[in-house]
Amino acid sequence: MKKVCIVTNFGKDTNMRVTNTLKGLLYEHGVAFDELGERTEGDDYRYIDKKKLSDDTDCIIVLGGDGTLIGVARDVYGLDIPLLGVNLGTLGYLTEVEVHNMKYAVEQLAGDRYTLERRMLLFGSVLYERDSEDLHDIALNDIVIGRLGHPQLINIKLFVNGRKLHSYDADGLIISTPTGSTAYNLSAGGPIVEPTASLVVITPICSHELGLRSIVLSADDTIEAEIGPGRKTDIEEACVTFDGQNIVSLKTGDRIQIRKAEKYTNLVNLNDMSFLETLRRKMSRH
Repeated sequence: MKKVCIVTNFGKDTNMRVTNTLKGLLYEHGVAFDELGERTEGDDYRYIDKKKLSDDTDCIIVLGGDGTLIGVARDVYGLDIPLLGVNLGTLGYLTEVEVHNMKYAVEQLAGDRYTLERRMLLFGSVLYERDSEDLHDIALNDIVIGRLGHPQLINIKLFVNGRKLHSYDADGLIISTPTGSTAYNLSAGGPIVEPTASLVVITPICSHELGLRSIVLSADDTIEAEIGPGRKTDIEEACVTFDGQNIVSLKTGDRIQIRKAEKYTNLVNLNDMSFLETLRRKMSRH
C-alpha cells in the first residue's frame, strides 16, 4: 500500500498518542497518509466524509473500537476501499490490530502482505403504513427491532419471501449478518457464524415462547417484519435500529423490509489466524 487515510475516534485516543505513533510508523515505512478531522454539527456522516477521500487512498485505518469501525464502514459504503481497525476498545472482534502490534501491521501494509475479507451488509427499508416518506439504511452488524417506552412485549409478524413465517411476542428481534453474529445476536443466545459467510440470522430477544431459537436464512431471501397491535391499545410503539447508530420510531402497521445489500465491506487481514483462533483469543479475555 502506498497511501492510507487515518480516522481516529477522538473520544478513545484523547491525547492523540496512538494516532501520532501510527503516523510516525507510516512515515518511517514510506506510506503516505491523509488524516480527516472531527465532524462538525450538521454533518451527514458519523466519522468520515467520503467526498473528501483522495482517489489514490488504498486503505482506511480506523483507530477506535468495533463501533467506530462500523460507523466508518457505513460512512464509506459503496466505495471499494478496505478498512483496517486498530483496537482502542474492549474485545474488538472487527478491529484487527492491537496497539502494541501497530509496527507489525504497518510493515505488513507497506510490504503488501495482507489479504481482504469480504463482509456482507444488510439493506433495510422502513415502509410506513401512514403517509410518510419511506426510509432506507444499511447495516454491517445488525438491524434490530425493539420496544419503545413501556417495558412490555411487542408483537412482530415475520415474513420470508412474502410468506408468513412466525408471529413473535418478544422484547424485539435481531436480524444479523455473519459479522454481527458476535454482537447483540450472541448476547441474545444466537449462534456464532463464520464472518465471511453469506447468510442472515434472525434471533428473538426475550421471547415469551419457551424453546424458540434462532433461524438461519439464505442471504438471497427477502425478510419483512411488521409491527403488530398492542396488548392494551390498537397502536403499538416500537423502533428499529441500524447498527445501533440510527434509531427510527415505528408504530403498528409499519414494516421493515430487509435484504442483502448490493455492495460489500472489505476488511484487511494481516495474519493467517483463523476465525476460530481469533474467537478463542477474544473470548479467553473473559
